[in-house]
Amino acid sequence: MERNELYPIFLKVSQLNVLIVGGGNVALEKLTFLLKSSPNAQVQMVSKMFREDTIALAKEFDVEMVEAAYDHSYLEGKHMVVATTDNISVNELVYHDCRKRSILVNVADNPPFCDFYMGGIVTKGNVKVAISTNGKSPTTAKRLRQFFEDVIPDNIDDLVKNLNEFRKTIKGDFEEKVETLNEFTKGLVNKK
Repeated sequence: MERNELYPIFLKVSQLNVLIVGGGNVALEKLTFLLKSSPNAQVQMVSKMFREDTIALAKEFDVEMVEAAYDHSYLEGKHMVVATTDNISVNELVYHDCRKRSILVNVADNPPFCDFYMGGIVTKGNVKVAISTNGKSPTTAKRLRQFFEDVIPDNIDDLVKNLNEFRKTIKGDFEEKVETLNEFTKGLVNKK
C-alpha cells in the first residue's frame, strides 16, 4: 500500500521571501491561495504578462510584480518558489535553478518537480488544518477541506484561547502540564 510520506509544516511566509514565476490563471490561483492563508506573505512575481485579476490582487496585498522573462537572478534571497508558466521548459529550468541553490520549489501540476505541495487548508481563527493527497488528487483535498469547514465549529477559536489561558495557570513540569491538558481536553474526542 502506498503511503503519504510528506512532512507537514506551517511556514511563516510573512518572514520568508516567496517568488511566483508566471502571471496567468495558475499564478493567480497560487497567489490567491497563498494570500488567503497568509495575507502578509512577502511575495514577488515575475512574468512577461499578468492577468488583470492578478494585478488587482497584487496591488491590494503589496505584491511586487516584475514584467520580464524568468532569469535565475530573481532567485536571489528567495526561500520558496512556485513556477506556474505554461512553458514546461521554463518551469523545469526554475526547478533545476532552485535545486542548485537549495530553495524549496513547486512546479504547478508537475509532482516530480515539487519539493512541496500546496494542499487544502481550513482556517478557523487560530486553528488551521492542512490536507494533502500526496499530489494525487487536488479535487479530493478540496472536498475534504469543505467537509472540515462544515464540521469544525466556528467557536473553536474561543476554546483554543481559553485553553491557552488555562495552560498558563497549570503548575508542575512539562509532563505534568501535558497530562493535565490531556485529561482536560479528552472530552473533545468522541471515543467509541
